[in-house]
Amino acid sequence: MTATDTRTPVLQARNLIKSYGAVTALAGADLDLYPDEILAVVGDNGAGKSSLIKALSGALVPDAGEIRLDGEPVHFATPMDGRRAGIETVYQTLALAPGLDIAENLFLGRELRRSGFVGTVLRRLDHRRMRAEARRHMSDLGIATLQDIGQAVESLSGGQRQGVAVARSTAFGSKVVILDEPTAALGVKESDRVLQLIRDVRDRGLPVILISHNMPHVYEIADRIHIQRLGKRLTVTTPQSHTMAETVALMTGAMQPT
Repeated sequence: MTATDTRTPVLQARNLIKSYGAVTALAGADLDLYPDEILAVVGDNGAGKSSLIKALSGALVPDAGEIRLDGEPVHFATPMDGRRAGIETVYQTLALAPGLDIAENLFLGRELRRSGFVGTVLRRLDHRRMRAEARRHMSDLGIATLQDIGQAVESLSGGQRQGVAVARSTAFGSKVVILDEPTAALGVKESDRVLQLIRDVRDRGLPVILISHNMPHVYEIADRIHIQRLGKRLTVTTPQSHTMAETVALMTGAMQPT
């Protein structure tokens, strides 16, 4: 795969602009995410990575520009709009409820009710069905270390919690999964497991946007590398076309794209 893919992007952004008074977060930002790929978004602090991702997921409304999903223009006013369209985002905070179990966290905000009078009128939840589906989602991603789906999330390791968050995103993300620094604060073994989870998500047919400062991880799993600088896309490289040192030089401005 090259930086000039001729296929229609699954998710595309053109000339996104976002300002906060005198501060410009996005200065005409572009992005192209193609089917069956892991696109790493890298950049120095203040490059606009977070603002770009928030605009794509609906957490931020740009002042100008266009976002397309499967070639069609979309307008997200809230994160729920993005989720309804099939874009799931896992932020660094994971947005998990530690006191709830794995199944309850997977269906947080999307709880399944029991059928008939008990569900529609009494609004009782279908815990058995949620646990069965949660177990299936975790199994599909190969997370075999979590045998007890009723286990409280607060009792899990950092890597296991990340696995729950990724499983939730793949369970409901039908178009795109966005992962914000998924290996931050994880040990080597847990980071390796999360990287494999990301590959599994891609191999299941969901394209992934990966935001990361960890360049070895980026070079290990990314198909293409989107370099964000000064609020816009500077260039797109691949692990085959540029060395890690060259990518860092582009990010910092020590080298200009050819």
